[in-house]
Amino acid sequence: MKEWPLWEVFIRSKNGQYHKHVGSVHATDAQMAIEHARDTYTRRNEGVSIWVVPSKYITASDPEDEDMLFEPAKDKVYRHPTFYKLPDDVKNI
Repeated sequence: MKEWPLWEVFIRSKNGQYHKHVGSVHATDAQMAIEHARDTYTRRNEGVSIWVVPSKYITASDPEDEDMLFEPAKDKVYRHPTFYKLPDDVKNI
């Protein structure tokens, strides 16, 4: 028996929010993947939008390449507003 392709599932829980990876499903095509994702990950009305992407098209960085990929950003302190004085009532900046 041939195994169905694996699809990665992303759900947006509310309008105005971003899609979040919630898991994977096996399906023969995109429409079936959306239906399986709906049945598996939104049984309690948790979502307003579903994205599915064939897993074979996702490329990830290697954790061993962390220094090479992210080290250059560490010397750009001007991108991080850590030296600004913020009022106490300002949250989540």
